[in-house]
Amino acid sequence: STRESLVPEQNYDSELPISQHREEIIDLLREHQTIVVCGETGSGKSTQLPKICLEAGYGRTGMIGHTQPRRLAARAVASRLADELSTKVGELVGFKIRFSDATSSNTLVKLMTDGILLAETQTDRFLDQYDVIIIDEAHERSLNIDFLLGYLKKIAVKRPELRIIITSATIDPERFAKHFEDDRGPAPIVEVSGRTYPVELRYQDSMGDEPDDHELSKAIALAAEELMLEGSGDILTFLPTERDIRVTAKYLRGHLTNAGQGGRIE
Repeated sequence: STRESLVPEQNYDSELPISQHREEIIDLLREHQTIVVCGETGSGKSTQLPKICLEAGYGRTGMIGHTQPRRLAARAVASRLADELSTKVGELVGFKIRFSDATSSNTLVKLMTDGILLAETQTDRFLDQYDVIIIDEAHERSLNIDFLLGYLKKIAVKRPELRIIITSATIDPERFAKHFEDDRGPAPIVEVSGRTYPVELRYQDSMGDEPDDHELSKAIALAAEELMLEGSGDILTFLPTERDIRVTAKYLRGHLTNAGQGGRIE
């Protein structure tokens, strides 16, 4: 088929723990309708699972739909995956979020928020445009995710060829496996360990009970400066909302430029 000819060759990073489970996942997808992949951040599940599905023969009769809890994550995973498959976002790998649809008729893997997939059930009742649905970070248990888990269980009976992959951190994956139980028992669980690195904890003075944007950004900039004095490397900052990320990134760019320090803020 035309879609068959579009499928690029897949290469895997052997350092990612999920790469060691590739064959096991492919075998399980051929035998079971639903599987649960359980692994911590850093195990590679978000970026490598769509590639494993392509290798297993999916993405031909329909797209591989891949949900993320947040818009930023949907875009970021699409970008990373497109890079790994040597394509551009909007071609073989696309994303769809509120107010933005970067997919085409050639899209094999489609990243989206769980809210978008839920909205699509209104017009595509049995999600016929997909042959695999990956619900990523299902342990976050938002209302959208819970609705989707219930909906997928319902349509799975009508679409036995559809494959469903639920990914979760190591927080009670047995509940997801039990939810998708069939006549052979609970859905199989693939345990993937995350990459672990030694962690040293340091604390800075408190900024009070409710720090404003400026105080928080300033504290992050001071922490980044302290770390940059110790040598080169990457700094990962966790922030609660997309707005916090944008405000802090803007502040850091200005702060580092004024301080004459290099570095790229992503």
